[in-house]
Formats: sequence, structure tokens, C-alpha cells
Amino acid sequence: MKINEVSKRINLPISTLRYYEKVGIITEEYVLRDQNNYRIYTPGIIQHLEVVKQCLAVGFTIQDIESMISKNGFSESEQIFILKEKISEIEEAQLKLEHAKQSLNDILRLNITCEDGFGKH
Repeated sequence: MKINEVSKRINLPISTLRYYEKVGIITEEYVLRDQNNYRIYTPGIIQHLEVVKQCLAVGFTIQDIESMISKNGFSESEQIFILKEKISEIEEAQLKLEHAKQSLNDILRLNITCEDGFGKH
């Protein structure tokens, strides 16, 4: 699969794919070169990039992802630990958001507006 095909299928710009290759997110196992030195991607690249996109969506950095997929990076047990830590961070953020939501609902319930001035009741 050529780079433009991967770009369209995964909905990422070609420049992002090149960057991912440069920083090690796309490893050599997913990239071959034809006689003109054009990139030819293996079919596994699609699933690989879907996982990368999911990791980015939940807050992992490019550096985190590179460390996890690097051959010299984290072991499987370390990766599981990191994923569980990220789940804990998300749960903590959810709890904070729920508290913030409850506080706003309390303000609405008390019918306090900016015109009334917060805290004047």
C-alpha cells in the first residue's frame, strides 16, 4: 500500500505518516521500499495506526507511544502497568469532572447568577 492510500484509509496527513516514521512510531516492520525508493506499507500498518490514534486520543504522547513500541522500550508487563496507570488517571479526571458538574448543578439549583453575585446568598 502506498503512502497516499494509507493516508486516506487512516485519515491522517501524509506529513504525519512521514513524521511517525521519523520518530519511530511507524517501525521498519511496516515499511518496505520499492525500486524507486517509494514507501510501500504492509497491511498491518492500518491496525497499528488505529492503535496509535487511540493512544493519542486518551492522552498518551508521541514519546510515550514510541517508548512502548520500541524494541528497546518497555516490556509487556511495563506496558500493562502504564496502561493501567492511564486508566487510573482517566478515572481521577472523571471524578473531578463529576464534582465540577455537581457544583454547577448546585449553583443552578440555588438560582445564583452573575447578576446576583456569586456568594451573596
